[in-house]
Amino acid sequence: MIIKKLDKYSEATANRIRELLIQLSRSGKDRGEIPKEWFEDLINSDYHDMLVAYDDDDKIIGIATLSVTMGPITRKNAYLEDFVTDQTVRGQGVGSALWQAMLDWAKEKGCGNLVFTCGVGREKAQEFYKNHGADIYDTNFFRKAI
Repeated sequence: MIIKKLDKYSEATANRIRELLIQLSRSGKDRGEIPKEWFEDLINSDYHDMLVAYDDDDKIIGIATLSVTMGPITRKNAYLEDFVTDQTVRGQGVGSALWQAMLDWAKEKGCGNLVFTCGVGREKAQEFYKNHGADIYDTNFFRKAI
């Protein structure tokens, strides 16, 4: 297995990432094609990256999407948006390897924390985070469509 930053767009890569995001989705629904422009923005940004885990056959088996967030009180943090490993490789260390790659990425960016949300009903994910040293922070998560 190798983990590296996504550095180029291909339709095959976009489709494979889409398959993994369907596995991550609570509903299992396909939200449709991910626009090429999204990948280009991500690849060209200094503050956003997608870490991609590949197996020995160069198949994508996991992803993590990260962004740097900044505020005068919180300073610099890494925000984890999407984190998923293919269901066929769960329990084989792929998630732990991606987790370490995320922490390394955050340190390289000068971030003090890795922050993320994890919904109710995702006990296995919550157990993973706790086993990897993450603490639950008591807050409410809000979203406002723009």
